[in-house]
Amino acid sequence: MKRTLLTILLLLMFCAPVSAQRQRLRGGKFQGSSLYKGDTIDHFSIVPVYISNKPINMRRYQRLVDAVKKVYPLAQIARAKMAGMEKHLLTLSKKEQRAYIKKCYKEILDEYTPVAKRMTRTQGRVLIKLIDRQTEYTAFEIIKEFRGGFVATFWQGIGKLFGHDLKTEYGIENEDQILEQIVVYYEAGLL
Repeated sequence: MKRTLLTILLLLMFCAPVSAQRQRLRGGKFQGSSLYKGDTIDHFSIVPVYISNKPINMRRYQRLVDAVKKVYPLAQIARAKMAGMEKHLLTLSKKEQRAYIKKCYKEILDEYTPVAKRMTRTQGRVLIKLIDRQTEYTAFEIIKEFRGGFVATFWQGIGKLFGHDLKTEYGIENEDQILEQIVVYYEAGLL
C-alpha cells in the first residue's frame, strides 16, 4: 500500500511540472500536442527574438522593454479617458464643454504629474509614441483639440526642453518597428 502511494506521489510530482511548464513558456506559446507512434509530441509557436552582437544595442533594447512595461498601461488609460471624454462632450453645450475639459485637465494633471516626474526620457518618448499608436492622434493634436493651440504650443516648448517632440508620429515601418514588436509581446503576455 505504501509502495503504491509512493509511486503515485512520484508520478504526480513528475507529471505536474510538464503541464505547468506548458502554461508558463516564455518566448513561445503552447499550441497543443499530438500522438506519434505512441509518443506525445508538444507543439509550440516560438516568437522571433531580437539579437544583436553589440552589448549597447541590447541595453537599448532592454531599456525600451522596461519603458513599454511602465508606460503602456498609461497609454491605454489615455485612450479610454479620451474616448469617454469625446462621448460626454457630445452631450454638452459649448460653455459646459469648456468647464468639463478644464475639470478633466486638472484631474489628469493632479493624478499623473507625480508619475510623469519620475519618468526617464526614454519612457517619455515611448509614452508619446504609444499615445499616438493607441489614439491615432499625436499628443500635440490631442492637446490642441481639447485645450487650444496656445496651450499645445506651450507644452510642445516644454517637451522640447526635455528632448521630446509632441508631434512625433508612430510609424511601424521605421524606427518604431522594434517598439511595435515589444508592444505585441507585452500585449501577448510574453514580457
